[in-house]
Amino acid sequence: MQTHSSPNTTSAKHPFRQFILASATVLSCAFIAVQPSVHAKELGYPEKEELKFGFIKLTDMAPLAVAYEKGYFEDEGLYVTLEAQANWKVLLDRVIDGQLDGAHMLAGQPLGATIGYGTKANIMTAFSMDLNGNGITVSNDIWAKMKPNIPHKDGKPVHPISADSLAPVIEELSKQGKPFNMGMVFPVSTHNYELRYWLAAGGIHPGYYAPHKGDNSGQINAQAMLSVTPPPQMPSTMEAGTIYGYCVGEPWNQQAVFKGIGVPVITDYQIWKNNPEKVFGVSNEWQDKYPITHIRVVKALIRAAMWLDENNNANRPEAVKILAKSNYVGADADVIANSMTGTFEFEKGDKREIPDFNVFFRHNATYPYYSDAIWYLTQMRRWGQISEPQPDQWYMDIAKQVYRPDIYVQAAEALIADGYAKATDFPAFATETGFKPPLNEFIDGVMYDGTKPNEYLSKFKIGLKEDQKL
Repeated sequence: MQTHSSPNTTSAKHPFRQFILASATVLSCAFIAVQPSVHAKELGYPEKEELKFGFIKLTDMAPLAVAYEKGYFEDEGLYVTLEAQANWKVLLDRVIDGQLDGAHMLAGQPLGATIGYGTKANIMTAFSMDLNGNGITVSNDIWAKMKPNIPHKDGKPVHPISADSLAPVIEELSKQGKPFNMGMVFPVSTHNYELRYWLAAGGIHPGYYAPHKGDNSGQINAQAMLSVTPPPQMPSTMEAGTIYGYCVGEPWNQQAVFKGIGVPVITDYQIWKNNPEKVFGVSNEWQDKYPITHIRVVKALIRAAMWLDENNNANRPEAVKILAKSNYVGADADVIANSMTGTFEFEKGDKREIPDFNVFFRHNATYPYYSDAIWYLTQMRRWGQISEPQPDQWYMDIAKQVYRPDIYVQAAEALIADGYAKATDFPAFATETGFKPPLNEFIDGVMYDGTKPNEYLSKFKIGLKEDQKL
């Protein structure tokens, strides 16, 4: 039985089943099928069964919705309520104060909290929720001015589109005394760093932060003025003329196309192929109190991610129907399907195949790589959120404090023992270092090696590096 207790809440409680679980030590033979796992004895029962998880209305919350709807949480003896949150700050605050047991988070949130940028708190993640999934959209007027600067082939713009096509537009507006305002979802969001990366790669300075001077605007020396706008409000804010464009997750880029108010110019897959996007975050205190519960949560989320990607995304149409429900994303199913089913529409009618626009399990998407964490930390340093230069070892230490592949491995091995997964579905745990090989799949061709963060920072023309401080 499932109950939807409010438009933004999904919950499930099964008293009879809880009774069975509580009685499992006596009735183990008779009721083995309803125990949390056939290997419950080895892993242990969850310390806390009733849980509340938060999320923002974006398609990449899908593993939470699927784990709930498919009964994967219940298979682990967990009775979960899923609750939409107003914005990323509220979501983080509620995890910190214990109102939420965990949440769908921006990958930068556990890192930013741990180093004390914004709210200081010890937050960690053992599960990466997805790869890719974002886009950068501009208004119709800005697109019309960019278009002459973009190479075309067979009447269509050649992708990926560089931000250098936007530079003359910004310069023209600057001469008129108009700032070029763009929206992103949060100061430590992937969207902020992807938008900054794209702009800087095209020679446009996105501005610095200077927290040591009390300036957290991120607009020092900026040619493009970036500020926070909640994801669902992006299209209407752009339509009102408050911002000229934005970087956001789905379905809010495709929504602009459907409404005829804007054009997505690039996806994050084209900025950084197979970039990590969201994570599932909990407080360190929560993990310490409920370690077995946490492993079981990760087990359920891994199963959901596998379901979302299996058989070449064969389950995505069903996933779209789930996400379209008002208590999840609540957007039109056709809008969600535009990206979730392997295509992406840029200009109206210019729909292109991007099978990996949303990845939930392929390419080891769910594994919490240290090198992913370090990339976010390099961008925090590049744009001044980390004011002081730090040695390479500092980046390593923070990554290992926040990203916890050891917990992930326990969950994955339990799934393998349960027969829900194979060892070949995961990285080779015996030899995995947590660092991906050096990558050069970025729009500007700059090579990233997670073991050499300061060397990486030194390669950029725009951004802080070495001993520089504002």
